[in-house]
Amino acid sequence: MLVLTRRQGESLRIDENIRITLVACSAGQVRLAIDAPDHVEILREEVYDRIASANQAAAGANDGAVRRAVTRLRDRAGNRNSASNRKGEQHG
Repeated sequence: MLVLTRRQGESLRIDENIRITLVACSAGQVRLAIDAPDHVEILREEVYDRIASANQAAAGANDGAVRRAVTRLRDRAGNRNSASNRKGEQHG
């Protein structure tokens, strides 16, 4: 982790496209201005964490359903193959 000291009005750069400026600092809070391209997603850490948790929960819920569906499809395919093998043996 890089730790920098900045005074009010001073900035730092990330690559060529992102500039972060210290706007104000008082009462234990810091105000930052972030200038970045529109395609760069900027989220507060707590918002990012909530989104990540919701995505993991959704993926976990769907994961079981997908596994059950795959199992059913395999079972059906196995039953069809078994039935066609039995028919072939009877005629052979």
